[in-house]
Amino acid sequence: MSKRMQQGRPMIVMGDDAQRVKDKDAQEHNIQAARAVARSVRSTLGPKGMDKMLVDSSGSITITNDGVTILEEMDIDNPTAEMIIEVAESQEDEAGDGTTTAVSLAGELLKNAGELLERDIHPTPIITGYHLAAERASEEIDDIATSIDSTDVERLHKIAETSMTGKRDELDKEPLASLVVDAVSAVTIEGEDGETSVDRTNLLVETQTGRHPADSEVVDGAVVNKDPVHDNMPRSVEDANVLLLDARIEVTSATADPEISAGGREALQGFVDRDERELKEKVQKIADIGADVVFCQRGIDDLAQHYLAQEGILAIRRAKKGDLEILNDVLDATIVNHLEGAEEADLGYGDVTRDEDDELFYVEGEDAHGVTLVLRGSTDHVVDELERGVTDAVDVVARAVSDGRVLAGGGAPEVEVASRLRAYADSVSGREQLAIEAFADSLELVPRVLAENAGYDSIDTLVDLRGAHDDGEIHAGFNAWTGSIENTFEAGVLEPAHVKEQALTAATESANLVLKIDDIVSAGDLSTDKGNDEEPGAPGSGMGGGMGGMM
Repeated sequence: MSKRMQQGRPMIVMGDDAQRVKDKDAQEHNIQAARAVARSVRSTLGPKGMDKMLVDSSGSITITNDGVTILEEMDIDNPTAEMIIEVAESQEDEAGDGTTTAVSLAGELLKNAGELLERDIHPTPIITGYHLAAERASEEIDDIATSIDSTDVERLHKIAETSMTGKRDELDKEPLASLVVDAVSAVTIEGEDGETSVDRTNLLVETQTGRHPADSEVVDGAVVNKDPVHDNMPRSVEDANVLLLDARIEVTSATADPEISAGGREALQGFVDRDERELKEKVQKIADIGADVVFCQRGIDDLAQHYLAQEGILAIRRAKKGDLEILNDVLDATIVNHLEGAEEADLGYGDVTRDEDDELFYVEGEDAHGVTLVLRGSTDHVVDELERGVTDAVDVVARAVSDGRVLAGGGAPEVEVASRLRAYADSVSGREQLAIEAFADSLELVPRVLAENAGYDSIDTLVDLRGAHDDGEIHAGFNAWTGSIENTFEAGVLEPAHVKEQALTAATESANLVLKIDDIVSAGDLSTDKGNDEEPGAPGSGMGGGMGGMM
């Protein structure tokens, strides 16, 4: 794009295929694209949310109601829609759960902002009002939150159950919730300053098919789902000296692809002998420093496998990086990057036991600060969704332990905060007041969608919830199983306060970012209307055909 001066005025010259959308058209374009993303996951919210079937280009199928998984798997090519997907990703990174809530709130904030724009209210006071409302909402969430500590096992158990409710692991949520709390407790650190933290890096989740989820377990130490590289190697070693190796046990290869001309059979044999000597020296080095077991993150040559078996050394190749990291702590070892520099002091010490039925290695060290949660399921699809649900539960329990605050679920905090925001809006002058009220209306999307997804009338539910909160019942929430309004805190429906705060913050920042855009210049076509079933004719959602017919 370049500029020319014509009669004293600048002229913007764009290519023939360039498209430009300005002012209200640009705002409407962005709002509709963002809302399309929000609608795609909204039906998964809550204990009775529906699942999505995602089919990629290779035919691989994923069945899930996890918001961030759905959005990551969808083929979306609209830049505004991708901004909303970043909301889910940041929510997952910072809080571990609440991705669907964050994305749905972002879509609702933009919907209500669009109505204000139609009333000729400039985006600036809307953005300012949303910012004020988000700050006040965080303060109100902190006010209504209840403090817990790492020893409050009962409430931590309820947090884990709430996170897993509505997911594939719901039928076994009670035993799984107990495992989650046990695993998080094992890596909880009480600081000298009174601060509590969770060493999440030392808690691994390993999956295995062929058994019932109730057979899942927490193992003190590490679990490695690998096989020995040679049949003649030992299967279990007690009091083992363990080498953790992030280097190949292979012949050193040239950086280029040289052509070598061998002058006869003897010369060729010389090359073979040299490779064998190099491999034998590598294995001898391992044996000399006293290693009984080798966990190698990289490859091990077939001949090296034979030499290791002759030395009675158990070796595992292609171990995952996460396995080596937790083994590092479990065994008090050092991860070696160059075999030539390995020393006896780098070795870790512990027991390595092979379970032939499960085809797993159990590795335990003395006073190990590290645990593995072994999840089992009947099929790959079941165990994949089980892993997603339990991982979210681990993250929210860990966040509750470190943050120390919990809220009632079932839409209770949203309705309470919305009520308080409306009272706060009366004290704000200007058009920002309207934006704060729109923010409050947006929060009530959560209980409305919970009711819709459970098959109940959303308007009646919201009216009943507002009445209960007007009567001072700050923990009044929606029971998706009975359709009634009850004290969800006493019912054990609990969520970490940090998850809710992060969802509000991420949704508000994303909505404000979209509202600030008033001009879109693209080298491609913005006029296509794909993936926007509810509102045909909305400008350029441009969400491609990769959504698998979900919307």
